[in-house]
Formats: sequence, structure tokens, C-alpha cells
Amino acid sequence: MSLTNKTPESQVESLFNELAPNYDSMNSLISLGLHRKWRRIAMKELHHLRGAFVIDVCCGTGDWTVALAKAVGPAGRVVGLDFSEDMLAVAKKKIAAAGVSDRVTLVSGDAMELPYADDEFDVATIGFGLRNVPDANRVLAEMVRVVHPNGQIESLETSKPTSPLLKLGWWGYFKIVPVMAQFAVGKYREYSYLQQTAKQFVTAKQLAQMFRKAGMTNVSYRLLTFGAAALHLGRAEKSE
Repeated sequence: MSLTNKTPESQVESLFNELAPNYDSMNSLISLGLHRKWRRIAMKELHHLRGAFVIDVCCGTGDWTVALAKAVGPAGRVVGLDFSEDMLAVAKKKIAAAGVSDRVTLVSGDAMELPYADDEFDVATIGFGLRNVPDANRVLAEMVRVVHPNGQIESLETSKPTSPLLKLGWWGYFKIVPVMAQFAVGKYREYSYLQQTAKQFVTAKQLAQMFRKAGMTNVSYRLLTFGAAALHLGRAEKSE
């Protein structure tokens, strides 16, 4: 099976099901553990989470879902949505271990067609998912649709360092990621695909423009670790 950024959804779903058992350990290895720091920064940028209703799109193995569940407290609710059943199975165990099962609902669903009504959520997040969907613009538009007017929308995604020297080193590192994955878990092809999607995804500036196009105001972004990742924030622009 050849995997590119044009790979059908069914094949991408199969890929993430295969990655699920080793996804967390490999994510830590590939990001050098920085993904945890990036997520903590992202959480600090979200406001008024206590008692909020939040959807975590492309929730994967649930790390951000758990963090959100702790932040909303017993009075809040969090939906973690992903198309990979195997990823959701891992997330379910984490949620139970964290003691937040009472406020989390895991849903198998399509990020491009969220199974929720308009204006249902206070906050929508997506972490390291936009680069792996067939149509990132459609996902952003769906996130805007399901949050209430002025609701918060946040994306955490790998990005591209701005310094030519750092960019050279970053992409050089990404080239060896599939080799690392082959030695660690025997998954060269799968991590080669993830390396491709990271390289082919838009710049932080372009993603900010996509936020605006999707119907967001107060759009801002912050580069993390010299541009290795980017945190984007926006508010849903709707008539009250």
C-alpha cells in the first residue's frame, strides 16, 4: 500500500489503527518529549474552561482529551472524536486511569462531518490532526460550525522552522524518523507517511489565513521550539 497525502481515508484509518499500540512511545521519541510541553502551553491559552463543553477533534490516544477533562471539572463535559477505533481504545484506558470517565464521551466519527448540531460547544480543539485529514479547510469550518458564537477554537500542529539553518536540521531529522520507527517498532512505511504529511502541510502563516477563511476572528498564532510546532487560536465569528 502506497501512502501519500492523497491516500484515501480508509487507508489512513487503517494506518492509525496499526500505529495505535506504539503511538504514544513513538510520539515521545520523535518529538523528543516536546509534545507534552507544547500541550501544556496550549492549555494555558484556553480560557473559562471550568464547566465548559469541549470537543477534541482527532483526539487520537486521548492525551489532550484527558487534560481538557481535568480542566473542565465535574460540571463540564468533553467529547473526544477520532476515526480510529484502536486509537479510541487506548484513549478509553487513559481516561479511566485519570478518573475522568464521568465527563468524557469518546466518539468514532469523521472530523469533516462532525455529528453535532450548530453552536453546541464552548471550545473545539485539534492536536496534530489537521495535516492528516483530506481537507483541513473543511475540518476547520466544521469546528466553527459546532461552537457557539465567539467560541474558542485551537489547533496544535507541527510546523516549519523559519530559520534556514534550523529548517535544514529539522527536515534532516524528519528524514531519519522512519528509520528510527523501523528499529523501534518495525513501522517504516507508516512513519514515512507521517513524515511526508508534516513536510507537505502549510506554514503557520498560511494556517492562520485558513482559520480566517473558515470564519474565525481574533486569529493569532505562536511558534513553539523555533517553529517546530505552531499553536493557533481563533474565535467563531457568528451572529448572536
